Amino acid sequence: MKKHLPYHLEIQTHRKNCYGIIRSSYREDGKVKHNHHGRLTGLTYEHLKKIQAAFRGDVLPKDDFKIMSSREYGASRAILQLAKSLGLDKSIYSRTSEQWVQDCLAMTVGRLIYAGSKLSLSNMWKDSALWELCGVKGKVDVDEHCYSAMDKLLERQEAIQKKLAEKHLQNGSLVLYDITSVYLEGEYEDSKVVKHGYNRDKKLGRKQIVLGLLCNSEGCPVAIELYAGNTQDAQTVEDKIKEIQDKYQIKDIIFVGDRGMITHANYEKFKDEEGLSIISALTHADITNLLNRDVIQLNLFDDKDIVETIDPDDKRIRYCLCKNLETGKRETHTRQALLDKTRAELDKIKASKRTTTNEKIGERVGKVLAKTKMGKFVNYKVVNGILEWSFDEDKISKEKQLDGCYIITTNVSPDLMNKVKVVESYKSLIQVEQAFRNLKTVQIEVRPINHKTDDRIRCHIFLCMLSYYLQWHMNQRLQPLFNADKKGKAQQWSFELVIERLKSIRKEEITVAGANCCVTSEPDTEQQRILDLLQIKL
Repeated sequence: MKKHLPYHLEIQTHRKNCYGIIRSSYREDGKVKHNHHGRLTGLTYEHLKKIQAAFRGDVLPKDDFKIMSSREYGASRAILQLAKSLGLDKSIYSRTSEQWVQDCLAMTVGRLIYAGSKLSLSNMWKDSALWELCGVKGKVDVDEHCYSAMDKLLERQEAIQKKLAEKHLQNGSLVLYDITSVYLEGEYEDSKVVKHGYNRDKKLGRKQIVLGLLCNSEGCPVAIELYAGNTQDAQTVEDKIKEIQDKYQIKDIIFVGDRGMITHANYEKFKDEEGLSIISALTHADITNLLNRDVIQLNLFDDKDIVETIDPDDKRIRYCLCKNLETGKRETHTRQALLDKTRAELDKIKASKRTTTNEKIGERVGKVLAKTKMGKFVNYKVVNGILEWSFDEDKISKEKQLDGCYIITTNVSPDLMNKVKVVESYKSLIQVEQAFRNLKTVQIEVRPINHKTDDRIRCHIFLCMLSYYLQWHMNQRLQPLFNADKKGKAQQWSFELVIERLKSIRKEEITVAGANCCVTSEPDTEQQRILDLLQIKL
């Protein structure tokens, strides 16, 4: 356990010259040890004695002591040290001393601490020590230190991701994969990737890009890829599996993908692939198909136990039937609200006294059903300008019986993975969802994307993934801090607060009795605990 003692100035004399050494002392295991913070030269002995008195706390004239500048230091230094301890700098490029490598580290760390645009990060050089720690003295040139470095980083993306895969993936391990969309604003007429498509954030009418993220079984990001905004989930799977097996040389994998990603067509392509197994979930249409084929029955779904059955047409396919009562209640409530809204809208159309054609009434009904997505439960016809409609209560009743029911499917052998482990493995996809939340909203904020060329957009996305890579490792090391935290109103710790606490460790340039020196503020107890958990020394 360290117990820190105050800063002090030690005056050394050598022949006719004298100089001062700024030190801080700390006690560790009963022994006093010292840290050196700088040397004062070119001053008279009288000046040094004044400065020494200031360090002791003696009162100096006001003009003899000034803080000339103060910059953020702790977060930048700590996360840079973490990146280097993880070997991220060497993964970017073996010759880590090259300035563009250091620039990429600055952008990766800066994204985690400050977010914002590359231009805003380049302008932080006056208020943060980040760029100086990465070898850039004085004003930062955004073209040289950001955009030019990004171009070189993009050329290295495949090689970097291969190194991350070698480090975090092994033969026979789970590989988690999911995709999301990110909408953009502005004009992208020449872009091949910014397209209209199904927006998972419900931002209708906006052009977007699609991101595919690959993680290991613990949620550590390994690779990210940008797809055109109109790309469907299932279209990305084949290329991703080939990437893992061919580029990363991980031949034996258990690929875990979200529902609808492993379609029947995809499974037919992969079912005989050597070393490849899959875990996914069935869509509602797939479950209905199994019921119609009498492969499963509704009474097999149980909220307390997982029921497993085998596909009669392909003995390798296992179905793990599950039920979640809370999810079922939400689904029932949501459907009923949509049915009530549909009823109100259709009754309004039926009661309308406006003279119109059957076709116009049909168009109005179609718009309502497209909006509420309840068309499969509605029977209607328009006769002589009058709407007649009703709900299909049998369909509604059957649908309600499936509320909360879901099926996890796999072709992994039962000898390798029992039904409980199969379901747990699928639920591991929540870690990819957490990654997307951090990338898109919580900490890293991938939007707004200020770049206008496809390559720059790709590199921006890659930089954000590298930032999340650092955040993921930080969270792993900080678990004791988060686990010991209190609950409710007494809760204190979050990742955001950790960053803010580290940012308050400052590097200050001071003038004492005419002498200039730089001093770093001493970490307090909380800050020191964070640094110890991160295994970092400032």
